[in-house]
Amino acid sequence: MRPLLTLGVHDRMRAALRGGPGKVDCSLDLDRSMTAVEVADAGWTWEGTQYPWLQNCKDRTIYYWSGTAFLPAARFTTALLKLVPTQWGPQTFEIDGIKMLPTAKVSPYEDAKRKVSLIHPRSKVILDTCGGLGYFAAWCLEGQATEVLSYEKNPDVIWLRSLNPWSPATGRGLKLFQADIAEQIAILPDASIDAVLHDPPRFGIAGELYSQVFYDHLARVLKRKGRLFHYTGTPNKLTSGRDVPAEVASRLRRSGFAAEFNGDGVLAVKK
Repeated sequence: MRPLLTLGVHDRMRAALRGGPGKVDCSLDLDRSMTAVEVADAGWTWEGTQYPWLQNCKDRTIYYWSGTAFLPAARFTTALLKLVPTQWGPQTFEIDGIKMLPTAKVSPYEDAKRKVSLIHPRSKVILDTCGGLGYFAAWCLEGQATEVLSYEKNPDVIWLRSLNPWSPATGRGLKLFQADIAEQIAILPDASIDAVLHDPPRFGIAGELYSQVFYDHLARVLKRKGRLFHYTGTPNKLTSGRDVPAEVASRLRRSGFAAEFNGDGVLAVKK
């Protein structure tokens, strides 16, 4: 495992050093576990390797060890993507400064747990349409899903999840595809999926993932009585001029689902 640093962890080690060289317990995997670190003026040592102190450790940034230096867990290809620490431990990620997962009132990991529970994953083949950091997939595996087919279009997101200790590894029932589900849905077999988790980017970025055509495909690949949770967020219709959750529920019903609002999304069952 490569160590990960946040400002909080770096400050904890620095504070311990003020008492002189010694040891301090801290987390180098975003609160998944605690470990002992030796601190000294020249740097800090973990599992026999010495690492340098950061000269400029910023808030809201996660640093990973590249082999020669600590670098921000961020990439810019067509947009700026970065891992962002949270008060909960499991991190979120941002695209051009927009948070992709809820963090204000709940851990994004625990939020995923609640949503996965709605589709009853045990012994099911599950389609995870927009994989992101893989928190849906992690809880599906924890819930003893038979197989999770997870699609993520953006290679930079897949790179971010490779750094993330809260993201599940492929294998053990998880198949991760770097592909656009808007295209791949057309070639999935009829009635081959037991349940669906659909967490698309907001409508203005990926309108095709809210389309009637896409929902018709979801109905086609889903088995009868199959469950679907569709994250919509809670956009303010007074400022946006749209009621996205209502539009989603209406389209899903036209595709043959019974649909109801549930938290920040729509829960649907194929008739």
